[in-house]
Amino acid sequence: QVQLVEAGGGLVQAGGSLRLSCAASGRAFSTYVMGWFRQAPREEREFVAIISRSGGITSYTDSVRGRFTISRDNAKNVVYLQMNSLKPEDTAVYSCAAKTDGIIVTTAFQYNYWGQGTQVTVSS
Repeated sequence: QVQLVEAGGGLVQAGGSLRLSCAASGRAFSTYVMGWFRQAPREEREFVAIISRSGGITSYTDSVRGRFTISRDNAKNVVYLQMNSLKPEDTAVYSCAAKTDGIIVTTAFQYNYWGQGTQVTVSS
């Protein structure tokens, strides 16, 4: 069983920045594809960013590309999401997820483990 714990959410003004982190338990973190997803009120969960096991491959949804950066530190079992130039439409609960087979996909249901989520609110 893998436990994921997010941190770093909060309230920020439009144009500001936040850095989310997600700490994973266990020794197999470096074998997982990691993803960030978000869910706004009354909306479906959507893919935000993913990163390969080594960190060499990343992918972003179009609405955040160029503003958000996903990274990971396998020595610390942590994945990050640096969010810059935040917009009110980025307001959501952000969750990290782990996919244990190492295959890079953007569909949420294929991820095996999920954190509890952290609220990000961007005011206009």
